[in-house]
Amino acid sequence: MALPSPNLDDRRFQQFVDDAKRYVQRRCPEWTDHNVSDPGVTLIEAVAHMMDQVSYRLNRVPDRNYLAFLDLLGFTLFPPAAARADVTFRLSAPQEQPIVLPPGTEVATRRTEVEEAVVFATTGELRVEPCSLDALLVQHGSGGAPADRTNELLDAGRDLAVFQEEPQVGDAALFGLSGPVPHCLVALRLDSRVDGVGVDPRQPPLRWEAWTADGWALCEVEEDSTGGLNRPGEVLLHVPGGHERTRIGRREAGWLRCRVVAAEPGQPFYSVSPTVRAASAFTIGGTTAVTHAETVRGEILGESTGVPGQRYVLAHAPVVADDPPVLIQTAAPGTGASDEDGGWRSWQVVDDFSASSPTDRHIRLDLATGEVVFGPAVRQPDGTMRQYGAVPQRGAVVRAASYRVGGGRRGNVARGAICVLRSSIPYIAGVINRESATGGVDGETVDEAKLRAPITLRTQERAVTQRDYEELARRAAPGVARLRCLSDPEEPGAVRVLVVPRAVPDPGGRLRFEQLVPDDELLATITEYLDDRRPIGTRLAVGPPYYQGVTVVATMHAFAGSAGDRVRAAANEALYRYLDPLTGGPNGTGWPFGRPVHAGEVYAVLQRVPGVELVDEVLLHPADPLTGLRGESADRITIAAGALVFPFDHRVRVIV
Repeated sequence: MALPSPNLDDRRFQQFVDDAKRYVQRRCPEWTDHNVSDPGVTLIEAVAHMMDQVSYRLNRVPDRNYLAFLDLLGFTLFPPAAARADVTFRLSAPQEQPIVLPPGTEVATRRTEVEEAVVFATTGELRVEPCSLDALLVQHGSGGAPADRTNELLDAGRDLAVFQEEPQVGDAALFGLSGPVPHCLVALRLDSRVDGVGVDPRQPPLRWEAWTADGWALCEVEEDSTGGLNRPGEVLLHVPGGHERTRIGRREAGWLRCRVVAAEPGQPFYSVSPTVRAASAFTIGGTTAVTHAETVRGEILGESTGVPGQRYVLAHAPVVADDPPVLIQTAAPGTGASDEDGGWRSWQVVDDFSASSPTDRHIRLDLATGEVVFGPAVRQPDGTMRQYGAVPQRGAVVRAASYRVGGGRRGNVARGAICVLRSSIPYIAGVINRESATGGVDGETVDEAKLRAPITLRTQERAVTQRDYEELARRAAPGVARLRCLSDPEEPGAVRVLVVPRAVPDPGGRLRFEQLVPDDELLATITEYLDDRRPIGTRLAVGPPYYQGVTVVATMHAFAGSAGDRVRAAANEALYRYLDPLTGGPNGTGWPFGRPVHAGEVYAVLQRVPGVELVDEVLLHPADPLTGLRGESADRITIAAGALVFPFDHRVRVIV
């Protein structure tokens, strides 16, 4: 079956004639006779007839020729991007010796009747270091000197105040561990009584931190069953990487700090200091990064023919872009040792062979197809042949020692989905991802490459227009969900690129605000890529957009016999779906940047909910997703040019 011919130029004879006449009017106004009897018009029609024939022949060029042109220009399909996530391995019980999880440890989602398990592998080594509590220091105020209270803590039955009698912002309790525990999950078991009254036990004004090479770094609190140090329980802390031993006061330890911070607006504060009667610490797990990938080892590709430009195809594709993405090795005929000198020799993956000498063991790799290419021989102007990159000798065995395959949107799983251990590891009881896996993007299709080619040729790796910045930013980070470039009319030469990361809703189907904030690594990748391609003098800023929270308060009437709870749940789901910054909006492609929210369109959304007879009232409230504060009601909420909406805490009342 023949491929359909692309319509490269849809103009016809009469359009060429009309365009030429309009051009004559602008360039030669003295020529006023445009009738068909004029010799000049006859000449125009003759040329238009020839152009019509050229256009017809041009449109007969099949797609395969178009793709061949792209191949000559060096265009290749973008490979899929692999989703990444952080997973926490939990120990079956605290251990006295370190537990080491090697790179490549595999975990997965649960397999169901309709879906295969999604496999992930750790990207680095994880050491779960044991620890114990060795010291306790108390600091009054942010500038106060720490006082050692270790001996008082060891006195059984004595209650020790961890802050001032009337706690102030900046007071802190410092817990000294026996050693540093980077990337570990630490449990602090505290025996407290209800002394620090006046706070919300669900949101105490406390911040847990760990000492690192860069100073105090925030610890994520997984659970605090002490209610803000007010009852016996445990505080589970995820210690950040870089945690190290240091000396504070007269004691050297790996320090964790519990610091008093200002309470959120509307939240209560301590009136009396909480106390601790006994304390202990131990490690119960560790956190490391995983990638949606499976490892393939020891794959034999074949024997070398000894000629330049040999090509081999890996048995599995696409290949994950690791460093290196694939370890290709060759062994001379009759050998098979594992040492580098006398047996297997490794080859380096390069982008091209332009700088490769005849002795450099270089190869090229197409991540999308898994094709491995050895260096070619190119004829020079004087007739000699120059070899770019070494060629394996005839009969040498070529193998892929290891590489990883995976990637695609399938790896973007919700938090809590990665819960199966595929690699058996002693003393590990389970695994879980506390946040959704993101960054997975399907590979580029041929149709998408054909659309990208003209844009790439136009930009030429230089960011000039706003669209250039957006296209280049997407090339630097294909895993982002949305991009928008804005220029400041009041500050010429300033460009701001807004980045919305790809996020996976929680099992309830709703996004959390923190999921829409791009991490520092993503912003740094885009900034570095664009900084090399921006014009000199252009000031570049890359960051997240402003999110305007919107709360809908609505009253509706349901049909007789309808279940009010079911109608209310469907109405809430419709509101969150319509105002979603990634998949909402009138077109379902994400709420448009800068588009205001009108009460009238919310009426229409709610009226389409099954079971709704009448929408009685709709009020829109601007809201702050971080503090939860709401503004006055309005029929229209204005959104800034570089802002998006974020649905927050809708209130729907259904009258049956």
